[in-house]
Amino acid sequence: MIQAAVTGACGRMGTLIMSNILQAGDIELVAGFDFVRVGEDIGSVVLGGALGINVTSPDNLESELVRTMPDVLIDFTIAQAAVKTIETACKCGVDLVVGTTGFTQEQQQQNMENITKAGIKAVIAPNFSIGVNVFLKLLEEASKHLYNYDIEIIEAHHNQKKDAPSGTAIKAAEVINQQIGVQKPVIYGREGFSPRGSEIAIHALRGGDIVGDHTVLFAGEGERIEIKHQAHSRQSFAAGAITAVRWLCSQQNIPGVYGMKDVLKL
Repeated sequence: MIQAAVTGACGRMGTLIMSNILQAGDIELVAGFDFVRVGEDIGSVVLGGALGINVTSPDNLESELVRTMPDVLIDFTIAQAAVKTIETACKCGVDLVVGTTGFTQEQQQQNMENITKAGIKAVIAPNFSIGVNVFLKLLEEASKHLYNYDIEIIEAHHNQKKDAPSGTAIKAAEVINQQIGVQKPVIYGREGFSPRGSEIAIHALRGGDIVGDHTVLFAGEGERIEIKHQAHSRQSFAAGAITAVRWLCSQQNIPGVYGMKDVLKL
């Protein structure tokens, strides 16, 4: 039985991930962390029935990880908090599944150094949806043939998302540049006098309750191709996180940082 802990337990993704854990059969929830509803039963707070596990403050993350010793800690929170969570998990020798986005380059480097030094395993991805990761694979193939087309990336999310552009949009630009072997400059939106050059432009839309839309437009002379993914609910992210947990725990004694491309063998 895989034992798992979840940060952001009272948030939308945390609640959904815990619900998936309870339905999994082969994964046991042993701890949940959040700054709200501390001390209350997690089940009563977010799942409609007592579980006998109380919400623990992230201030006590280290001591609770030492007490419960989960196999994996799942983090879908915000970058500033996740950096500290990753550092603490590394200190405690707990493997990680991280879907948090918005890390700066410095924070990403710090995360990698902590994980490598600790010798633990981690799956870190901007998007855990299986469909999105197939979408990224399709971009690899398209980029082989459409590298000289104008490339635009448009993403849309709900009005509560704090980082922009999305981690998935940034990843899409990285995938394209890696595939074509030329570092096209990446810009974010356009304003004023802005003639079209060789750049990849990313445009971020925010509004309502949009779960997550990503479109990559390849525009050439007399034609265009659009590759698009739409998430209709957060369940796709939660299901992918559970898939990552199972895969990570099957990788015995192979420390390192992995992505969903590894998990899905893409």
